[in-house]
Amino acid sequence: MKVLGSRELLADVLAKELCIGCGACVSLCPYFRSYNGKTAMLFPCTQEQGRCFAYCPKVEVDLDEVSGKIFGAPYSMEPLGRSLSVMMSRAGKKAAGDNCQSGGTVTALMTYALSNKLCDAAVLTGREGLNAVPAIVTDPGEVKNYASSKYTSAPTLEAFNRAVERGFTRIGVVATPCQVLALAQMRSNPLAKKDFTDPTSLVVGLFCTWSLDYRAFRRLLEGRVDIKDIKKFDIPPPPAEVMEIYTDRGTVEIPLAEVRSTVPNSCDYCFDMTSEFADVSVGVVEGRSGMNTIVVRTERGRAAVDAAVKAGFLELEDMPADNLARLRTAAGNKKKRALKKAAGEGIINTADGRRSLIRLEPKNLAGI
Repeated sequence: MKVLGSRELLADVLAKELCIGCGACVSLCPYFRSYNGKTAMLFPCTQEQGRCFAYCPKVEVDLDEVSGKIFGAPYSMEPLGRSLSVMMSRAGKKAAGDNCQSGGTVTALMTYALSNKLCDAAVLTGREGLNAVPAIVTDPGEVKNYASSKYTSAPTLEAFNRAVERGFTRIGVVATPCQVLALAQMRSNPLAKKDFTDPTSLVVGLFCTWSLDYRAFRRLLEGRVDIKDIKKFDIPPPPAEVMEIYTDRGTVEIPLAEVRSTVPNSCDYCFDMTSEFADVSVGVVEGRSGMNTIVVRTERGRAAVDAAVKAGFLELEDMPADNLARLRTAAGNKKKRALKKAAGEGIINTADGRRSLIRLEPKNLAGI
């Protein structure tokens, strides 16, 4: 990976509206900050190389290089990425709660990980009004307070950087695909530090089709719902085509066509629907209320899931073939759309000193 500095990051990502606000560049130095869903560079920096550039998931990402570090193999063009198993899951009796989204798998798994010392801290994302707010959690009993989907972009990795700075060495992280990709780059030791050790112990990735721009979404909801009354968001499976917003005064439905108008430009270039570089990825199961899809990708992910099942925190079932086929189609379509858009704009595998969004084997673009 070619590592440059904050000036190049500003020119290639922030100035081109490719930044998704993942927080990977925040809390590393005094120069970058997150505010209301946006990342800003506060002061000029003359460093020729920086962690900000090295960790960013939106510039000079060598997918084969990252995949080699995480999986020991080149990047897979499989719609779901590399995996050991794909099943359905839900929280077991030891972890069932009322505040969870769908089957509660993420809450159950992270509660188990903290309770049984697989992690010494968990980086999770809460919500204040519409604003997604990251936190470092060490008490297993607090995990449930961070359940349910947030939908707006979150600087989750800002809290991860703080956790590393505080000295945690076995960090569990719940993250979206762009955040998981940034984490994978962090774990790859892009600056080649001799004393480097991977500070993560379990990366749980979320399925994500798109996120929402906080400021645009807030404007959309003005006059329709009192933001301080919001309890939960949900998007029912097709053909509903609405977002449901649960409040103290009832449920408000917003057409998805209007909600999608607040999706930031950066999401158009995201090729990953299922957090392909996580240890374990979790999403919904279409048509199966109360169940999750769980994709196990790494050996440490499999060990964590197996242990959580044995301890009664998780329950697993086979994934119906029809559901798996629909999931693969949806993930494959997202990958093709994003790669086609990026290739059409000439920001894949660039040459002559120009920087790329991503780099991957040219053969993988055949047929896109």
